[in-house]
Amino acid sequence: MINAINVNAKLESQAETFIRSYYAEMKGIAQECESRLSEVAREIRETGTYTHTKQELTFGAKIAWRNNAKCIGRLFWDSLEVFDERGAKNEEDIAAALLRHIAYATNEGRIRPTLTAFAPSTADGRTIRIWNHQLVRYAGYRTSTGIVGDPASVELTEAIQRLGWTGQGTKYDVLPLVIQIGDREPIWFPLPEGAVKEVPFEHPSIAGFAELGLKWYAVPILSDMALDIGGVRYTAAPFNGWYMGTEIGARNLADTERYDELPAIADLLGLDRSTNTSLWKDRALVELNVAVIHSFKANGVSIVDHHTAAEQFMRFMKREQEQGRDVNARWSWLIPPMSPAATPVWHQSELHEREIDPDYAAQKRPY
Repeated sequence: MINAINVNAKLESQAETFIRSYYAEMKGIAQECESRLSEVAREIRETGTYTHTKQELTFGAKIAWRNNAKCIGRLFWDSLEVFDERGAKNEEDIAAALLRHIAYATNEGRIRPTLTAFAPSTADGRTIRIWNHQLVRYAGYRTSTGIVGDPASVELTEAIQRLGWTGQGTKYDVLPLVIQIGDREPIWFPLPEGAVKEVPFEHPSIAGFAELGLKWYAVPILSDMALDIGGVRYTAAPFNGWYMGTEIGARNLADTERYDELPAIADLLGLDRSTNTSLWKDRALVELNVAVIHSFKANGVSIVDHHTAAEQFMRFMKREQEQGRDVNARWSWLIPPMSPAATPVWHQSELHEREIDPDYAAQKRPY
């Protein structure tokens, strides 16, 4: 009983902080704020939790993006579109909502920042989990000659295979969605043909680049993080912005522990890979990033280069400071993985990260 009282008291405190911030930023009436606080406190004492209004959920999701220390693209936090799917009752309803999210966010390439919130975790521990790291992600297969596909997806791929899914075994097999409610058996749902927009890569001036067969999907929709708002945790709340080119060109396709495509690009360019002093990695990396940005734009898909993204972050930081808010930031995540010293964020090493609410948080994977 004492523990339950302590838990409720902590939740009431978190809820009060959030509700007051909501009314303050939304220019709400003080009397309405106090009435809402009384309502929330009563609900917590009776049920052990409370329910956000649609407006509070939308506000909380936007502020979580504004607060998140790892995101360089926060200038556009207030443009986030929030879909309230807390009423989804089963795995099929959730899968249908996720497909709607993918379609709305993709928007034929004109990417729209989007979040879909499902029912939060309950006092008795019941949760909704999406197994996928991102709603769209390529499979990774262990073979006798090495990994085919995305090495970052190998363990998830094998977990899904144990559920009965079988892929084609190519470098770019799109994984199915996997949804689990509480301790029920997880269910997988294949993404329908045409649901995922992909971008094949070509280079504006290097002949033969397209023959490498490289491509990537259009929208990065993170789906395994929790959304924390005022003491309430939404364990399934996938969200997306759009890609910064280096996420694909300097990490996903370039990392030796991912697709490791730099050697093939260097060979196409005729670079000397026998010595590091030829800077073959650097030269191949730049051309890969040129191809990524060029191809996304040629296919009408939203993307931002790392220099523009860094300038946008500086504008965001200035706006936050003008509003009297400290910017929550992890510098090591905000500097881009290519030419970081050539961006203004490089010189902001005094930035610091702190615990903050609302925010997005990592969760222990369910498989």
